[in-house]
Formats: sequence, structure tokens, C-alpha cells
Amino acid sequence: MLGKIHSIESFGTVDGPGIRYVIFLKGCSLRCQYCHNPDTWTMDHAKEQSVEEIVEQALRYKSYFGPTGGITVSGGEPLLQIDFVIELFKAFKKAGIHTACDTSGVTFSSHDQETYQKFMELIQYTDLFLLDIKHIDPIEHQKLTGRTNENILEFATFLSKHNKKMWIRHVLVPGITLHDEYLKKLKDFIETLDTVEKIEVLPYHTMGIVKYKNLGLSYPLEAVKPPTKEEVLHAKRILGVAK
Repeated sequence: MLGKIHSIESFGTVDGPGIRYVIFLKGCSLRCQYCHNPDTWTMDHAKEQSVEEIVEQALRYKSYFGPTGGITVSGGEPLLQIDFVIELFKAFKKAGIHTACDTSGVTFSSHDQETYQKFMELIQYTDLFLLDIKHIDPIEHQKLTGRTNENILEFATFLSKHNKKMWIRHVLVPGITLHDEYLKKLKDFIETLDTVEKIEVLPYHTMGIVKYKNLGLSYPLEAVKPPTKEEVLHAKRILGVAK
């Protein structure tokens, strides 16, 4: 089976525990206003690689993984290629490698039986989900990403129900997600989940602007500045990850 690959990072340190071999897949159905990888949105100009090729390449770095490292699939939205991710994770689990999936969960559906069964298969081979909750409010989520957050929150509950470990990731954007009301609602929702091991507050940054210019796209948040250290600390306190 072939996957449409954007890029690979052989020594990742921010996409899960330990040292990670990170596979960035092409394609995303969200259009987050702060996205710093607009070049992953479509599956055009992708490098196609087989499961076997990627596993062979990744295992060359196995000695660096140590007791906590492994491989992570990211994107884009990797679960647009869920069949490929399932086969990839099957192969890595057979090789004894820790697997993590960095996803928004937006492709999840409990109403479509075929899709639901694929997610049931996926969780058998995934050790950790890095779940990106873009905005807790459905209307504001629609404004921010072009889609509602219904599937995302449902996916989080699904992972908790099936005892799957997850890290919650939340980008802190002044004027958008940086509001006490929304942060408190996010905290309340996370407290309904039983398997959250970590909450990561990711300060908004503007490093992706150059990619928009190179692609001939306008950057929606060009006037927005990154949050201050004090604002980040304040948000962490509300979410319970800092004193």
C-alpha cells in the first residue's frame, strides 16, 4: 500500500515522547487560520512510498528511540489516509515500535459504520494519540477552521471510552482561543475524559507566513501577534498545567 508523503523528520523531539521518526502525510480537510503548513493541504506533488519502504527506513534509527521513543504520523491530517496509517502501524507494532498519531480527529464518525470500523481497527495499533483541539466552541471552531468541532470532541470521547492514551494539544491564539471563557470550557471538557496524560499549550507563532507568500496565499492572521509569556502562563493555569 502506498501513502502520499509530504516529508519525514528522522529525529523529532516535539511529536510525542522521546525521539520520534515523524512521517508527515499530505492532505487536510481543515483550513486553520494559523496553519503553518499550507503546503500539506492537498495531496498534489506528494512523494508516494510504501509501508515496507517507510518501515525499513525508520528501523535504521531504532537505536535512537530508546525506551520511550518511536514513530509518529502527522500531517496535514494523517487520518485522511487512514487505511495507509493502519497498515503502517500494524507493521511497526510487529517490529515492537511505539506508535503515535497526531490528528485533529475531524475524519471520525460514529454514524458511518465503515468509517467507525476503520477507527476501531486503528486504535488496536496506536499507542498514543496527539489530539489537536482547535477551539472548544463549535461556532468559533467553524470560523477558525472551516468545520465544526463535533467530530473532534466525539473522537476524544471515543478514545477515552476505549482506554486509549492521548495528549491534548491546543494552540493559544490571542483574540481567538485566548479567552478565559473558552479555556475554562476546554478544561471542563478535558475533565470528562479518563485517558488524557498531558495537555500541551502551544503558543501561536507566525513562522508559516513565508509559506503562504511562496504559495501566493494571503495569511489570515497577519495582524495577530504571538501571546506573551504571561498570557501563556495564565492559560496554563486555567487548564491546570501550571501553578
